Amino acid sequence: MADRGGSGEAAAAGAAAAPVPGLNPTLGWRERLRAGLAGTGASLWFVTGLGLLYALRIPLRLCENLAAGTSSLISGLIFIFEWWYFHKHGTSFIEQVSVSHLQPLMGGTESSISEPGSPSRNRESETSRQNLSECKVWRNPLNLFRGAEYRRYTWVTGKEPLTYYDMNLSAQDHQTFFTCDTDFLRPSDTVMQKAWRERNPPARIKAAYQALELNNDCATAYVLLAEEEATTIVDAEKLFKQALKAGETIYRQSQQCQHQSPQHEAQLRRDTNVLVYIKRRLAMCARKLGRIREAVKIMRDLMKEFPPLTMLNIHENLLESLLELQAYADVQAVLAKYDDIGLPKSAAICYTAALLKTRTVSEKFSLETASRRGLSTAEINAVEAIHRAVEFNPHVPKYLLEMKSLILPPEHILKRGDSEAIAYAFFHLQHWKRIEGALNLLQCTWEGTFRMIPHPLEKGHLFYPYPSCTEMADRELLPTFHHVSVYPKKELPLFIHFTAGFCSSTAMIAILTHQFPEIMGIFAKTMLGLWRPQPWASSGFEENTQDLKSEDLGLSSG
Repeated sequence: MADRGGSGEAAAAGAAAAPVPGLNPTLGWRERLRAGLAGTGASLWFVTGLGLLYALRIPLRLCENLAAGTSSLISGLIFIFEWWYFHKHGTSFIEQVSVSHLQPLMGGTESSISEPGSPSRNRESETSRQNLSECKVWRNPLNLFRGAEYRRYTWVTGKEPLTYYDMNLSAQDHQTFFTCDTDFLRPSDTVMQKAWRERNPPARIKAAYQALELNNDCATAYVLLAEEEATTIVDAEKLFKQALKAGETIYRQSQQCQHQSPQHEAQLRRDTNVLVYIKRRLAMCARKLGRIREAVKIMRDLMKEFPPLTMLNIHENLLESLLELQAYADVQAVLAKYDDIGLPKSAAICYTAALLKTRTVSEKFSLETASRRGLSTAEINAVEAIHRAVEFNPHVPKYLLEMKSLILPPEHILKRGDSEAIAYAFFHLQHWKRIEGALNLLQCTWEGTFRMIPHPLEKGHLFYPYPSCTEMADRELLPTFHHVSVYPKKELPLFIHFTAGFCSSTAMIAILTHQFPEIMGIFAKTMLGLWRPQPWASSGFEENTQDLKSEDLGLSSG
């Protein structure tokens, strides 16, 4: 009786555990797939596709093509896809994939295998140095003071804001601007010639004091002390005023002797560079101390007195000071002179021009209103100016929109690079914030530029191809704790990824079928057998499952 009762309870439990129609128990992946395909939309597309293939089976001779012309079909699909991709993006998909993905993988393998002193490694280092030398690095026209600003940052954070490469470029600039072949005629200049070559800042400062002991009117010694020893802008300005007094005296003496020999002409050229540098730094001191009109006057006088020295980009200092005064008409006048098609562009010129055009429409601009009624003529001009600026340097908007944190700008910048973007945003972010709605219009507009630039991104509408070595040069100019921005790459649509995967998988199946026909035939029959529903097998499986569960439950209860 007990056994019979136990078996009855087991049967009842097995009946309860058996799947009951309509309760929808947990389904496997095969059942889920069938349920997903059972939807109305999926079924309609599936039936339509099958009907189209069945209707075109005779004209297209699908059976014969699949049996004997698989490679031709795949080649045709690849050809059509390549034609469509080249027509849309202006380059070959296979070439882009091979250059972007396969070549770095192959190159990485070779470099990992090669030894440090191997010829391949030497060739790679020579190539990187050549690419780095091809980038024209410009001196930052708004570079900070080493003692009063860069050193203070090091005291507070413990980080070095300047790289060795950047400081080495500055040392070369100092030797070019502040030395000449006639330095041996004056002992103080001979000492300063050695001082500019010193790598250690205390050694340079010590050499500057030695030069002042030999000659109390050594202008370059005061310049070095103002740049590196002065810890405040006020102290730097005092030293620059002493340098200006000595520099003007030496400059007048050189003017009187300029035509006597080529050496005297070189000396005049050197003394001119020293005088211009001193006046420019005095203007920057006045700008930092709030005397902006005085700074503007010094810069305008410099540009009138020494017009050939446009390579120093003094107009960028003038633009920033005029923006601080909110003298937008004067800013437009400066842009009209320097934003010429024949002159080299910069982020300061392109983005300042965009800011002026944005200023006229940004206050009342609304994305919803513009999408509903369309853009006005002034809004179109502002959007085009932003597109032009972003195409020149695409890294600036991330800093202006505060999507990326700023650091101190380096002493040298690379045009169209991340270093130039940092140098521009560091001084001009406040001017964009001052104009209401300017950053909002920039945010709504700048990302659309990359949909307008053709693919690959090296082809621009308004400027020369984007230099491929900018990232390498920026990594040398910017400190290691800064994450260098790279040129934004256009994301490929999902359809392209799907088509590329489909073509690749079809080609792989065709190759395997050609090489191993018997194995692929067995594999295809097995997959079709797994996919095809078998009612008798599923019912038997369910019965066996019920019996197994009943036996297990009976044993456990007994």
